[in-house]
Amino acid sequence: MGWAYADTAKYRYSVEKVPDAPVALVLGAGIWGGHPSPLLARRLDLAADLYRRGKVKVVLVSGDNRVKGYDEPTTMRAYLVGKGVPEGKVVRDFAGLDTWDSCARAKRIFGVTRLIVVTQDFHLPRAVALCRGLGIQTWGVGDDSMGGGHTRATVRGYVREPLAMMKATASLALRPDPALLGRKEPGVNEALASP
Repeated sequence: MGWAYADTAKYRYSVEKVPDAPVALVLGAGIWGGHPSPLLARRLDLAADLYRRGKVKVVLVSGDNRVKGYDEPTTMRAYLVGKGVPEGKVVRDFAGLDTWDSCARAKRIFGVTRLIVVTQDFHLPRAVALCRGLGIQTWGVGDDSMGGGHTRATVRGYVREPLAMMKATASLALRPDPALLGRKEPGVNEALASP
């Protein structure tokens, strides 16, 4: 934990100060009844803000779609479109089953080499460390979700981070393939090239 916090400190920014990057990677955090969970909605709000400010050109939404009727990426895209991000600028990754897989797939499947990863503050050091460990030039923007009635979920996030960091360290050492790899997808490059 200490290593991740110290090593990534210079890459974690506010929305206003983060360097520009072609892509924002938003990591899934659950959907409820076809709507983003409160923590996921806050991540998506940050991504929409990054897009409006011209900090990113495309948003890659990465989440789970293994079970029929549970489609995080499509729900995430619909939310962003509702916040004014053009549908053609939101690319879905249907196999972002965990943070490692989302970062690895961003690089290996979607060809992303430079991005801003968007998540909660408690998760941000790990997310930045994993993406950078995969060779992606990465900055991070986090949501401080302690306020607004999300204290319990945020505290749970901080409590589980040490175990999640152990898994992340193993992933960086062993470099496993994502659970679902598949063929390369042109969606990000096509979205970047479109007007």
